[in-house]
Amino acid sequence: MFSRDRWNEIFETISKNRLRTFLSGFTVALGIFIFVILFGFGNGLKNSFQKFFLDDATNTFFLYPGKTSKPYRGFKSNRRIEFKNDDLTDIKENFPFFLEYITPRITRGALVKYKSESNNYTTRAVAPSHQFAEKTIIMEGRYINQRDIQLKKKYVVIGRLVKNDLFGSENPIGKYIDLSNNNYKVIGVFQDDGGDNEERLIYLPYTTRQQLEKSNDKIDRMIVAFKSELGHAGAMTFESKLYTFLKDKHNIAPDDENGIYIRNTADQLKQNQQFASILQLIVTFVGLGTLLAGIIGISNIMVYVVKERTKELGIRKALGATPKSVIGMILHESIFITTLTGFAGLILGVTVLNFFGDRLKDFFILDPYINTGTGIFATFLLILFGAIAGYIPAKRAAKIKPIVALRDE
Repeated sequence: MFSRDRWNEIFETISKNRLRTFLSGFTVALGIFIFVILFGFGNGLKNSFQKFFLDDATNTFFLYPGKTSKPYRGFKSNRRIEFKNDDLTDIKENFPFFLEYITPRITRGALVKYKSESNNYTTRAVAPSHQFAEKTIIMEGRYINQRDIQLKKKYVVIGRLVKNDLFGSENPIGKYIDLSNNNYKVIGVFQDDGGDNEERLIYLPYTTRQQLEKSNDKIDRMIVAFKSELGHAGAMTFESKLYTFLKDKHNIAPDDENGIYIRNTADQLKQNQQFASILQLIVTFVGLGTLLAGIIGISNIMVYVVKERTKELGIRKALGATPKSVIGMILHESIFITTLTGFAGLILGVTVLNFFGDRLKDFFILDPYINTGTGIFATFLLILFGAIAGYIPAKRAAKIKPIVALRDE
């Protein structure tokens, strides 16, 4: 148990050797600080990947029609593929085991007016399940429902920023807007965590859009959601089967990769999470290297400190100090300095990470952080090795005979 005299002695030693104390503490604090920053940036990078891919549902395929590159079944190459409403029906009927929902998407630009306000916005003609694919959050009113689809209603759901632009503080629900010279009733207002661009969109029933365009049944693209319990392997199987089915239906050669494109968000998410994890692992190794450098640094400094105090230790032994008390004094001082400066480095590192927040999002680092347990573990690890670094030279110095230590220059 440490006595008050021991503490007074430590503080007196520190005050008389400020440079030595500063170098010891700075090495520890810098090691912890750099480790926290690097580890936090690794987590921030992982956050960016997750935010980018988790803004939308991750159990979805995006299907895009393209142009064939090879002749097949009497059809020439360079034929443009078109999705239609019967594609939606056929997918529902042929893949009930895999399918959770399916929605078309028809994207158009439009000039939108309300009273004296007007602006250009992107419209998306969709089915009700599109809300789940985009994780759309309804703030006011409601989303498009199946009855709107069946009756081809001229209803729209507008983004939060569209509402601010056109209506200001006025309640838009039940009001009519002019969308490309057609009046549509606003039935809902939504928000989207995807950012400003997502909140400047306008949704309407896809059947309404098709009716306006000469009553056709064409679809720009389809979003197909698979059941989450299928997992990644099941999703890949579904993708393969769906791809083969659509190519056969649209008379596309089996080896033609240009007729239809599928973007599998689940597969992309897994790949990018693996990439982010690898990057974080690399950053962690760099951080551990920094800790190792700190340990080596504090070890070198402690060797120097003990060497510098050899004569002092000889006097203490000559006055009756035991080897145990000599070692305890050096360890006490070493642990005190490394603990104090180690946690100072930890707190400073966490403060810097909190300061950055989303300021580094342009560099794909979003809300960097470090788990409290990880930070404290790293700090205690450095303190432990700091104590070991002090113990080894202290034990060696404690074995030196007083007469030899007093002769040390």
